[in-house]
Amino acid sequence: MSRLLGKVALVTGAGSVGPGWGNGKAMATLFAREGAQVFAVDINQAAADETRSIIEAECGTCATYAADVSKADDVERAVDACLSIFGRIDVLVNNVGIVRLGGVVELSEEDWDHANDVNLKSVFLMCKHVLPHMAQQQSGSIITISSIAALRYSGVPYASYYATKGALLSLTRSIALEYARRGIRANCILPGLMDTPHIYSNVAQAYDAQADAEAVRAKRDAMCPTGKMGDAWDVAYAALYLASDEAKYVTGTELVVDGGITARFA
Repeated sequence: MSRLLGKVALVTGAGSVGPGWGNGKAMATLFAREGAQVFAVDINQAAADETRSIIEAECGTCATYAADVSKADDVERAVDACLSIFGRIDVLVNNVGIVRLGGVVELSEEDWDHANDVNLKSVFLMCKHVLPHMAQQQSGSIITISSIAALRYSGVPYASYYATKGALLSLTRSIALEYARRGIRANCILPGLMDTPHIYSNVAQAYDAQADAEAVRAKRDAMCPTGKMGDAWDVAYAALYLASDEAKYVTGTELVVDGGITARFA
């Protein structure tokens, strides 16, 4: 239980939008269990504090910060706060994202801009303010949560989601290559259909506006080759590997965590 011992991990979207385990909440908790000091950032202070309470109950170390990471001033203050408390940043996890239903015709310009700000601009801003410190350290791991929507059309019309999640792959590769000789790695995780609170608050209407959580879960389970969706811990363990020194020669790539669904449609 010491794969991240001595490391400081800044995790965005570290709370959960509803009961249960979201990706950020699971990653922050698992990182702490593996010895990291965690700086949990979320737009919802109460959600971040819930994650901290879980970590501290297990004798881990966590500080929280409320920020809208699509805003430059919020990002700069959050990074400064992390450095003030922990002195360094070894791992950055970019884990915020929203879904706005609609193809290019139906989607409003406001929803398009909002999705770009949250899903893509937030990663640009976090990396902009964290990379100089990692470069000074000559070490660091950046993990960005994209989606299999970056690779495949999922059957759900959300053009802004496909576009922004795809752009994250190119942005991550560019960072990986620019900073490879400075000891910094950058990779993406591409989750498939996952059973997290996010789907019930943001995606359920794409399946059936009147469906309850169990109906949505059953429909999504049936789409998976395994017969069951993954969960936040599947994403968290993938992130743990990329954050750890075990992945010291892994950069500029995409780790797909999807139970084989993209292989089905290859």
